[in-house]
Amino acid sequence: MLRPNQSQTNFFSVLYDRIPEDHLLKRIANAVDFSFINDLVADSYCASFGRPAKEPELMAKLCILERLYNLSDVKVIEEANCNLAYLWFLGLNPDDPLPDPSLLAKFRTQRLKDISLDEILKEIVQQCVDKGIIKGTTLAVDATHTEANCKKQVPERIMKHLAAKVFAALEADHNGQLPAGIDTNIPDYKKIQDHKEAKRIMKEYLEKTVKAAEPFAGFATKGIIEEVKEVLSDEKFMLQKGLRSLADRDARVGYKSREDSFFGYKTEYTMTTDERIITAVEVHDGAYVDGTEFHELLEKTEEAGVKVEAVTADKAYFRKDILDELEQKKIESVIPVSSCAYKIDEDLFAYNKDSDEWFCRTGNRTIRKKQRLRKLENGKKALYFTYTFDKEICKDCPYREECMGRGSGGRRLLISENTPAYYQESQRQKSPEFLEKYRKRACEEWKNAEMKRFHGLARAIGWGLRSMSFQAKFTAIAVNLKRIANLIRENNRKNAGSTALIFCLFPKIRLFLMLKIAV
Repeated sequence: MLRPNQSQTNFFSVLYDRIPEDHLLKRIANAVDFSFINDLVADSYCASFGRPAKEPELMAKLCILERLYNLSDVKVIEEANCNLAYLWFLGLNPDDPLPDPSLLAKFRTQRLKDISLDEILKEIVQQCVDKGIIKGTTLAVDATHTEANCKKQVPERIMKHLAAKVFAALEADHNGQLPAGIDTNIPDYKKIQDHKEAKRIMKEYLEKTVKAAEPFAGFATKGIIEEVKEVLSDEKFMLQKGLRSLADRDARVGYKSREDSFFGYKTEYTMTTDERIITAVEVHDGAYVDGTEFHELLEKTEEAGVKVEAVTADKAYFRKDILDELEQKKIESVIPVSSCAYKIDEDLFAYNKDSDEWFCRTGNRTIRKKQRLRKLENGKKALYFTYTFDKEICKDCPYREECMGRGSGGRRLLISENTPAYYQESQRQKSPEFLEKYRKRACEEWKNAEMKRFHGLARAIGWGLRSMSFQAKFTAIAVNLKRIANLIRENNRKNAGSTALIFCLFPKIRLFLMLKIAV
């Protein structure tokens, strides 16, 4: 059960007077009210029974300190025991005991669910809106990667470990002895030069081992056998696009570019460009496609009270579903056209929306338009249009062979149904106004570097998507608090400077008025 809130009224609390008023933790505590955390997770505690529990606000602040200073559960308790600023921020007296480090893991897994973390982030952003800290209306969205806390393994090695787990489970079910007929001679896949052949041999051996173990399977072995079958049934596993580690089953291989890959997770988030405060966070495995959960991020941002009038992102977010949602909500899109969606060479072709005609570089225009459906690789159909240029002009064109080879007739231009709209968008994006707004997207790169270099987001501290979600969202909360504290200090300095200027000018203004009256 929860105990009444403690106050810092101990005799030793006078030691807190040694903490500078400009200390980061003091500025954070003065800027944000954390009392809402107790109400947020109150339902996960018993109101009348059980031993008095540590306050959720205290435990949440310890988790925030971890990410703020990049500490582990054990280290944050050690540091708090000898750091007056930490103890003051936690709301404890200098001689009050701190919780055991193991309680932090219990708090995250049993008390603090994912939805609670989203609510904590939302409440902090809402307080910023209410206090006028967030005034900007442009939102930036981006995704950053985090390396898994383990190494990726080839399928052969994973299958070898699975076979060893089957043997260990059989021994546990049969008093330390393996039943007769179980082949424990695991093939040495490292001696097989052909990678595909090595995978095939290891898979056949593992399937044979599972089949032989099933008649002798006890409680422990049945669970391992189901695990093996689940792994082997995944088509992506043998293609090395699925499970790559038995330690971290949720981590996946992703790509930062065509040649540069990573093994781990992706954190996608939205942030105000003017104040650089993160408004929403979603965590996925490394194979996640940027922009898939954009709707959820935008919805969470709007629920926090942030008014969004424009969204800026890189080319990966130039997608029809995102553009349609922004248009529906009357939000300006500051997203550059992606060459994957728009493949028209504007040095060769131009489009007139009013007449629905395409023009080539020599001035020839299209005279016919036909509609057609094309079947895509996934079985779906897409609408395309074929525009045909005047063949009489194409015959005498000096670029004919370069443009269409030795074909007869006029040049044909095959485009998707969205290409004309994308052309108009491409022309708009060449304006100085668009380029000026797009420069604001650079704030995402600063934030990525900050979270990775100073707050530990470059590498996962645990295993699994759940653990990674806690790490990423607490990191976002920590950097937000630091940013809020700095923004308030900057505003106070500006206000102090304006006040000093008024006091400095006041004697001169008074003298001027007196002289004018005298005249």
